[in-house]
Amino acid sequence: MAWQLHYTSARRGPTGRAGFQFVAETPGLPDGVRAGVTPYLSYRPPPDAPLSPDDTELDLFPVSLLYDRVDGRPLLLRCRYLGQDYSGRYGNFFAHAVVAEPGELEGLRPAELWHAPLWTHGPAPEPVLDELDELTPGAVLDPEALAAWLAGSAAASGEEAIPHATPRNGSDDPYATLARLVDAVAGVLDQGHGRVVLIAGDVELIVRWIAVVSYSLPVAAAAGLSFVTYTADPDGAAQRLVGTTPDVWAAVRHHTSHAAAIDLRGGGTAAEPALAGPSRFARTVADCWRDADFAGLDALAELAHLSAATPDGAAALLALCRGDATVTAGEEETAARLLSRLGDAGPGSPLLDSLVSGLAEAGRRELTAATCDLLFEHAGRLRAAPSVAVAVLASVGRRRPDRRVAVTGELLRLGTREGAESGTVGGDLDAALDAVWTTPPSASECVALLDAHPAAMAERPALAALPCRAFALLAESHAGPPGSAGRTDSALADAAALQLAARVRAVLPHGSAGCDATVVQAHADAITADGPQGAARALEEMTGVAGANARLADAAFTGAARRLCRRPPRFRAALLAAVSTAVRARLGGQWTAELPGRARAGRAPLRAAEIEQRNQLVEVVLRLRKRGVTEPALETWARAAAARWLAGRQLDSHLAGEPQLQAALKDLLAEARGR
Repeated sequence: MAWQLHYTSARRGPTGRAGFQFVAETPGLPDGVRAGVTPYLSYRPPPDAPLSPDDTELDLFPVSLLYDRVDGRPLLLRCRYLGQDYSGRYGNFFAHAVVAEPGELEGLRPAELWHAPLWTHGPAPEPVLDELDELTPGAVLDPEALAAWLAGSAAASGEEAIPHATPRNGSDDPYATLARLVDAVAGVLDQGHGRVVLIAGDVELIVRWIAVVSYSLPVAAAAGLSFVTYTADPDGAAQRLVGTTPDVWAAVRHHTSHAAAIDLRGGGTAAEPALAGPSRFARTVADCWRDADFAGLDALAELAHLSAATPDGAAALLALCRGDATVTAGEEETAARLLSRLGDAGPGSPLLDSLVSGLAEAGRRELTAATCDLLFEHAGRLRAAPSVAVAVLASVGRRRPDRRVAVTGELLRLGTREGAESGTVGGDLDAALDAVWTTPPSASECVALLDAHPAAMAERPALAALPCRAFALLAESHAGPPGSAGRTDSALADAAALQLAARVRAVLPHGSAGCDATVVQAHADAITADGPQGAARALEEMTGVAGANARLADAAFTGAARRLCRRPPRFRAALLAAVSTAVRARLGGQWTAELPGRARAGRAPLRAAEIEQRNQLVEVVLRLRKRGVTEPALETWARAAAARWLAGRQLDSHLAGEPQLQAALKDLLAEARGR
């Protein structure tokens, strides 16, 4: 319900006194309402108005309709100038106030009540007024009528109705005026203070603009937009949107502190013009009114309400959903943040589908990271728009290594018959896969792909190359000289590498990947062999794979040689005896290279650990000689290493208890002295 109050200057009011007073009201008025309404009860005619108007001139005085809140309740106050009071003095006015419960205006814009049937033109003859069960709006400020009025104003000014055009800056362009007005109102609402002054000689014009702005805002924002259609004191008005006449403005403009002022007579800005153009939100509002797109206005208002402090994000999101290619990267990111807050339920769900459709319609391929990350969270919705899906997935996979396997799965789904029928992906899909896997994959990533998409790993060139690239990445971890910080002897033998080798040999047994997998498996067999024969077979297999990556094969052999160098001399000698001449020479050279520099060169003195390494490798040579096998380069090194007197004594002590090896050492030393 709503309560009414009448206020004017009377000879004798309900209390028996004369002068301005409440002369009628609805019984049961809540406490404090009368006192809350009182500060708004004033009317001063414009300075150019007749001082002693007759009855025909009174209708020319602007009517003031005020909307505000009193103790949380909506207040609507309509003031008319009456001229003379009961004593014949000029300055009398009649105010009709309506105070409603908070829910009474739900779904209504207060400006709609401008010509409402509830208003009376003078005080009631009796002091008791009826309560109002319903606030029925007038019929002249509906959106359709306002859109027709704007279009007519544009036509009269020569403005062409160009869809989605930026409102031009001409002072007679109503859509440019609307954009400026929307930005100004949004500014004062956002900052919570200030006012926007509307200047026109016809109060009907001011009311129409207030109504247009009200329809352009979310319902909640419109409910918070206090206004007054006319005041002679715009600088003292407490409302956010304030109407006044040109003569009032001319008298006060130089000492006002308002935020903005717009002269509605020609659409020009009465205050200093803004340096920047209209915002995305304001331009979108103007476009919707230009096109009589009320569904767009409703959608924009809903999004702006949900977005709270980011109306431009709401406008950008709507533009993206409608396929507008003019949305900038910054606007797109703001829209993505808004949509992510809305989530996958309620309004967020249809908006995601609309966004994808709009992006596809606009042919947008360069999307911001924020947009791509958002859409990837709803990857299933992308499948209806393959071109957008490919761009999104490529972006996410390129930036987020942890999501590359999942991204690859979504890309491959686009290549299925169902995905292909909904749009052409072809070369775009291959290019996207290349982009996703620009950085070589880890062994575990390759295993996951082989498990999930074995056929595609063989058919798609970008994927078929991944196992080889993963093996090459493992080989790089073996780079560096013995003892260097960059060397890792375990990478080729860890669980992920062996699992990858096994899966490749099962899924991609032929070609380079299969050869690389054989090398990796042989490396593992060599270093884990129980006996020298098994290690020898693995080394021969490793060096016999013709199609393997050369760097991988070298890293695998080098790594295996390092690990086998830790085996006892007896094992190592048997291993050398079991392998081919080429493998023996390579293995011996690697073991020699593993020695510390002084031990390798035969210089002294050596540390205890270096002495032990030298002694063990010389023992390997001696045991190999006992088998009737020699490795020339290794023997040459052994003779030089044992030739010094101290080295000979140390070796003899090392071989204590092995008389046959001590005898072989004497032969080796004799050969060294003989040379």
